[in-house]
Amino acid sequence: MDVRVGDILLMKKKHPCGEDKFTVLRIGADFRIRCVGCGREVMLERVKVEKNIKKIIRDEE
Repeated sequence: MDVRVGDILLMKKKHPCGEDKFTVLRIGADFRIRCVGCGREVMLERVKVEKNIKKIIRDEE
């Protein structure tokens, strides 16, 4: 899956604050993502994140 730093991920499951969009901060074996709604940062396994992505929103320059 082609995910880059700075992309916004629309996830299948919502964060407890109610937001379902997350910004990608770091990519590797784990992903560090930040909730767009409340700003909480979470580090999750790559497999878990890729399984729960509904859509990738990317600003093309």
